[in-house]
Amino acid sequence: MKIIISPAKKMRVDNDCLWPKQLPVFIEKADLIKDYLKGLSLQELQALLHCNEKIALLNYERYQKMDLRRNLSAAILSYDGIQYQYMAPQVFENAYFAYIEEHLRILSGFYGILKPFDGITPYRLEMQAKLYTGFCHDLYDFWGSAIYEELIKKDSVILNLASQEYSKTVTKYLGKEIRCITCIFGEAIGGKVKEKGVYVKMARGEMVRFMAENAITEIEDIKAFHRLGFCYQKELSNDQKFVFVKECATTC
Repeated sequence: MKIIISPAKKMRVDNDCLWPKQLPVFIEKADLIKDYLKGLSLQELQALLHCNEKIALLNYERYQKMDLRRNLSAAILSYDGIQYQYMAPQVFENAYFAYIEEHLRILSGFYGILKPFDGITPYRLEMQAKLYTGFCHDLYDFWGSAIYEELIKKDSVILNLASQEYSKTVTKYLGKEIRCITCIFGEAIGGKVKEKGVYVKMARGEMVRFMAENAITEIEDIKAFHRLGFCYQKELSNDQKFVFVKECATTC
């Protein structure tokens, strides 16, 4: 089983906790993107990233100096968004690290797909960025089916904890022999399940931690997840979607 998650916009360099084990599998493709972004002006980069001037300047300077093979951090410690804060890999036990190294993959517009201990450097490039170049129409075109094919090399079961922006680099190419389960985390409001961004990110991080702590290898076992007030709802779920509803103590 492979678990897919999204990256985070906020990143950091962490050389103290863990050393990277290897370079990302698509490092040459990342080099191509890096060289293109390095050639953009500050104004062009800001327009591409849809960010404020301060963030644009930070990333402009990053791309001008970027080295994809030196001063790297393990991918799992490089992202600092809500999902990663609730996963809390900085305090993982060794067995948890071994679990995520085998099962967890991070999808990335810049690197394509990452193992937790791949060495990476801070960047900013969302998958939906309108990166129209001489070699691609956008990042979905650039990556094509490469991410999916790498993901399923040794597995036929995928647990999707990624946002749609990233997960469609996988779901678009699903073959009949692959089982993909998407987790929905929401609140029951007016007879419907409503997802709220912050709670979803928190739950996705907690789900990864839950799976690592319990060494889960069978997809059905994630139904026991009961954290942050979420619990599995059988009547709302199906073969492609597992639904977890928040604050449902009376129905769990």
